Amino acid sequence: MESVTLEDVAVNFTLEEWTMLNASQKELYKDVMQDTLRNLSYIGNKWEHQNIENEYETLWRKLSSQLLERLCEYTEGHQRAEIFNWTPECAVSQKSCPVPPYESPVYEEVVIGHLSVNVSPHPHPGHKLYAIQEYGKELYKHKESGNTSISSTPFQKQKTIRTEEKPETSHCKEDSRCLPSSQNDGKSSSGEPHYECKQCGKAFTSSSSFRRHEEYHSREKSYVCKQCGKAFPFPSSLQIHERIHTGEKPYMCKQCGKTFARSSSLLTHERIHTGEKPYVCKQCGKAFTDRSSLRFHEMMHSGEKPYKCTKCSKAFASSGAFRKHERTHTGEQLFVCLQCEKVFSCESAFRTHKIIHSGECVCKQCGKAFTSHSSVKYHELMHSGEKPYVCKQCGKTFRSPKQVQIHKRTHTGEKPYVCKECGKAFTFLGSLQYHELIHTGEKPYLCKQCGKAFRSSRQVQIHERTHTGEKPYVCKQCGKAFFSLYHLRRHEVIHSGSNPYVCKQCGKAFSWFSTFHSHKQTHTGEKPYLCKQCGKAFCSRISWRRHEKAHTTVKPYACVQCGKAFRSPSYLKIHERIHTGEKPFICSQCGKPFRSFRYVKSHERSHTGEKPFVCSECGKAFSYYSSFHRHRRTHQAVTLNAELEETS
Repeated sequence: MESVTLEDVAVNFTLEEWTMLNASQKELYKDVMQDTLRNLSYIGNKWEHQNIENEYETLWRKLSSQLLERLCEYTEGHQRAEIFNWTPECAVSQKSCPVPPYESPVYEEVVIGHLSVNVSPHPHPGHKLYAIQEYGKELYKHKESGNTSISSTPFQKQKTIRTEEKPETSHCKEDSRCLPSSQNDGKSSSGEPHYECKQCGKAFTSSSSFRRHEEYHSREKSYVCKQCGKAFPFPSSLQIHERIHTGEKPYMCKQCGKTFARSSSLLTHERIHTGEKPYVCKQCGKAFTDRSSLRFHEMMHSGEKPYKCTKCSKAFASSGAFRKHERTHTGEQLFVCLQCEKVFSCESAFRTHKIIHSGECVCKQCGKAFTSHSSVKYHELMHSGEKPYVCKQCGKTFRSPKQVQIHKRTHTGEKPYVCKECGKAFTFLGSLQYHELIHTGEKPYLCKQCGKAFRSSRQVQIHERTHTGEKPYVCKQCGKAFFSLYHLRRHEVIHSGSNPYVCKQCGKAFSWFSTFHSHKQTHTGEKPYLCKQCGKAFCSRISWRRHEKAHTTVKPYACVQCGKAFRSPSYLKIHERIHTGEKPFICSQCGKPFRSFRYVKSHERSHTGEKPFVCSECGKAFSYYSSFHRHRRTHQAVTLNAELEETS
């Protein structure tokens, strides 16, 4: 395998080219070259480390002669250029160069190619002092009476030269912002580098990212957005911000066509397609596609809430929630949409919302408006029926990669959403939110026609069909229509004849889990559903709800033909079959038709001999509930007679 040299991968600029780059381009160049050298040094550790050092030393010697010669010309009239903080250890011998005096008490920093030189503004007479810096280490060149000495220091945060006689170095202790958050050489308790900004509390794992962030606080924000007045320290930051106003999203995902305003957002998004999750929680092993999601997740373990309100001391885990809370104190102005009167506290959200009214992102088939072209594209898949994302385990297809990720939990058994009240875990966030309403008793969704309350908007939607008569779900075998998909699925079991739920105690099989669950309670004697009005207990929820209606006098469902009223639409429907003569339920053994499913089930017991209703006092069994109920009264009558005899 042919070895890779530093000269093969290094990118060098002339002074003229370098001055044409803006601040963000220079920062990007630094980061890329740092990573390049770091990667090359790692390869060198595995191969021949000495070869790479020699190669780098050779390249340095080629460039260093140009560096100091051109430095003399370039530093006149200039005060500051950028600096790097990685340098190899090597020896350099160069001729001296006169350095003009400067008023500013900072080191002159000049970049040629990927090299950087610090020039002391006020050298001691007879001394010419330079700090030649490159990736990894710092070289200090000290000249006195024609003698040259070079010293190097291992990688550390930026240092400054304090003395004129000797090139000593020290940390910038005067400015506390330069210090790492931990005293352990800038490392966190986990051993990873951890630099924390003292002004805003944001943490970084690399010193270069930390220093770049520091500039946002220290550097003058001279680049101002013309639309909203927000100021930025770099023109590139302003350029990215302006995309909020223009709606420009130049970075497009090649797989799904979704667009983004930032390249970093696109890179994070692409991991959804590749499945890559490089950020792993050390406590529970859960992986994430981006660092911010990992940091937010880690706060769940630590309970950390770093964003604290200065006015009321309330703490928050996320900056978004914190900023939203702050508006309650500041009374920050709200943005009102003049077309639909919707109110927004955030201007960016308001501007995004206005796109709906602009007509830019509208579905051509149904006319529905969206805030982005990617949302329209996703919506149009509903019309076309296209589902391009496939689950590798079961082959099921979905419209979005997010749906695939959520679906995968059904295979892995992952239940990341846990109820804080009872500890029950759920696969989906919606399931947890619905479950939590059981604890609170809240039913925030009301039917506009009858005022009945429900826990979810979906339940209201299904319920409203009982008023409109809409039945969108139709059985393909018999043509019967239903209000909800759930009821259609229950009905389809009748045609299939499958009874997947089998009782282990008696061997009885059931088509539906709810019926099976209610049956199991007949063995245990458990009756968890209690009527609040009369105290009667029931095995099943449906029996309990049916009984509760007996206490109410309200019967809103009336027969159009005879005027008889009923408590539920299902009872009304069964009754109406008396007038129509309809008997859709047929006995599979004798062909006798019945008006309701309950009647045909009771009738079938005459063929099977099944007697599910057992008297707890004498053990006698019955095929029909009416017979069983009549029998129980005989015991009650005997008990009553015995009590009367005792009292007489």
